[in-house]
This record gives sequence, C-alpha cells and structure tokens, in this order.
Amino acid sequence: MFADLLTQDALSVLVVSFGIGIVVGLTGMGGGALMTPALIFLGVPPTTAVANDLVAASVNKSVGAAVHWRHGSPNIRLATYLIVGSVPFAFLGTFVHKLAPGDTDHFLKMILGGALLFAAASYMFRMYLQLRQVAAGNVAPEDDPDLKPLLTIFIGALGGLLVGVTSVGSGSVIMIALLLVYPTLSAVKLVGTDLLQAVPLVLAAAVGQVINHGVDWAVLIPLILGGTPGTFLGSRMARWVSQSVIRRGIVIMLTLSGAKMLGADATFLLLLGGAMLLLGPLAWGFIRQSRGLEPFDNNAAAWRLPDRDRERSQK
Repeated sequence: MFADLLTQDALSVLVVSFGIGIVVGLTGMGGGALMTPALIFLGVPPTTAVANDLVAASVNKSVGAAVHWRHGSPNIRLATYLIVGSVPFAFLGTFVHKLAPGDTDHFLKMILGGALLFAAASYMFRMYLQLRQVAAGNVAPEDDPDLKPLLTIFIGALGGLLVGVTSVGSGSVIMIALLLVYPTLSAVKLVGTDLLQAVPLVLAAAVGQVINHGVDWAVLIPLILGGTPGTFLGSRMARWVSQSVIRRGIVIMLTLSGAKMLGADATFLLLLGGAMLLLGPLAWGFIRQSRGLEPFDNNAAAWRLPDRDRERSQK
C-alpha cells in the first residue's frame, strides 16, 4: 500500500486536493463539485471517485468547521435543522447507484454532469443575489434571523440526497438555498454554518458509499493529506481574502467539468472556456453598472487599479 502512495498519480491527487481544500475553507463551496470530477479526469473510476471524495470530505470539512467554530461564526440551530434533513437522505442517496440501468459509471457521469452545471448556475445566481444586496445598501444585522424549521429541513434533505448520489451539493445547493431563505445571514456565518452541517452530512454519505463501494487507500490518503491542511489554510484566510474572483473561477471550472462529463468535445470546451473567461467579466460589469455600481470593483485588479495605485500612477 505504501508503494502506491509514492506514485505520480497519488502525488497528483495530493496537490489537487490541497488546492481544492483551500477553496473549500475560503468559500464553504466547491469540495465535491471540484474534487470528484478532478479525480475522474485523473483516471479514477466515477464510483470510486465519489466514495473516496466523500470519506475524505468528512475529515477535511471537520477541520474547516473547527476553525469557523473557534471564531463563533456558525448558526448552531440552523445547522441542526439542516442536519435533521440531510443525514438520512445522504445515506439513502448512496444506494441510488444500484437502481441505475446498464453501466453504473456512465449513469453516474451523466448525473454528475447535470449536478455540476446546476451547481455552476447556483453559484452565478448567488453572486447576483449578493450584488443586489450590495446595490440596495443592505447591512446584515448582528442578530440571527428567524428560522423556518420545516423549510430548512427540506433544504437539508434535498442537498443530502444530491450529495449521497454525486458528492456534489453540500456547498452549492444548500448554500444557495440558505441565501434565498435567510438573506440577512452574514457571509462568514453562512460559510461557518454550511461547513458545520456538512460534517455529519458527508459522514453519512461516506458510510453509505463505503458499504456499497469500499475505499481505495491510494486515493483516499492523498485526498486527506492534501485536503486537510488546504481546508485549514483556507478557513484561516476566509476573513481577509476576497471571494469574488475565486467564485468566478469556480463557475468556469464547474461549467467546463459538467460539459465534459456530458460528452462535450475538446473544441467546444475550448470555445466555451474562452468565451466565459473573456466575456464573463464584461457581462458581469454590465450587470453591476445596471445596478448603479462601478462596472468593476477594486478586487478585480485585472480590470481596475486600486485608488491609491491610480493616484500614484498619475504623479
């Protein structure tokens, strides 16, 4: 087993999981949505990728949740309602593969491709909702919002089912739903709450996947060794790193990954990625301007220089 951990494939998984772990710690999003397709692209079978990613996520998200807990950011009651709905459905979702007609791996690729495109759309919608709040001059109150137990449990159940089937959903479907239902919840509390509820969620899904498919230690150990420090580092950086550019990059990666899973060829992916990379910021700037904001904020350094640097350049 130890010899398997020194291969180039294992080192590739280690490096990729470290980078994705940073994204998870920063934003609370993108774990399964980025790691599972990355494993598949590295040659890991889809069922093995989902199973091992969920087991590793149960460890990595625990680290992120612990860091956010120390800063007092999670909403405990909100996380509890989510857990009530998500845990049983996450476990049941791992058995859906047995109902797949024909090739299980092909079926999972199709489901995963659709889930990735849905996650990308959810991210874009979340960015737009937050833009509306900024344009309206909203300031999140310090008090926690009034909770809606039944609706929150339903959100947890829906996200849990998706996570159990594809490993995607804990940081995309659930977070966008929380943003819609609890718009006054601050960004830090949103990330902290999501990471806290995601621990038992992915643990339940991981148990189900291990029962059905087992684990591949040559994949699992690099995932944990890379993802755990990455998530810890990202969680420590969450309060002072701008997330806007990161989220735009996630949207592009999810869209291309989802299209690839659904069978898109290389030419189409190249054109789609180029269009999103070049035209996406322009479209976003137009949307910002339509809301009465500057087309490009100070965090988008490739488009607009910070004021102090601009003044210096004029001297």
